[in-house]
Amino acid sequence: MISQSNKSALRNPWVLGMMALITVVLAVNATFIWFTMRDGRSELVERDYKTKDRKTADAVLKELREQQALSWQTEIKKPKAIVMGTPTAYEIGIKDREGKPVSGTLEVEAYRASDSSKDFTTAFSEVAPGQYQGYINFPLKGYWELHIRVQRGDERFGVGTAKFMVEASS
Repeated sequence: MISQSNKSALRNPWVLGMMALITVVLAVNATFIWFTMRDGRSELVERDYKTKDRKTADAVLKELREQQALSWQTEIKKPKAIVMGTPTAYEIGIKDREGKPVSGTLEVEAYRASDSSKDFTTAFSEVAPGQYQGYINFPLKGYWELHIRVQRGDERFGVGTAKFMVEASS
């Protein structure tokens, strides 16, 4: 018979197991909350995540105006297939507004949106006026982008590529 005075339910192993499970879940959640709040501030989200590493609107507009004023043109000779762990040759040509070669320093940043800790920068060497060559060795398979930066004196120019796939080595 079931009644308020019947205490046999507390001896049932299923009821005891459910109570123990609920207690463990609550204890784990309380521990997680304690770890995130222990220094008096939450570590779940960085305080300056919206503005960290971002430029002001004026700085972005200034940079865009400078890029448009230069109007340099890039030509990238990409390889047919890109395999992880294999150095891949790239050739990049830079010309100014009048079509003359741009000599300076060129570096390429390989950017991986899903894992920014694997981003890296490679310096390219100038093999002819306005013609640069370098090798890029991608450490991981997946989608990558290249950000090309050229500097000639005080003039700086940057351009990015579309996403492309790096295949796994076979």
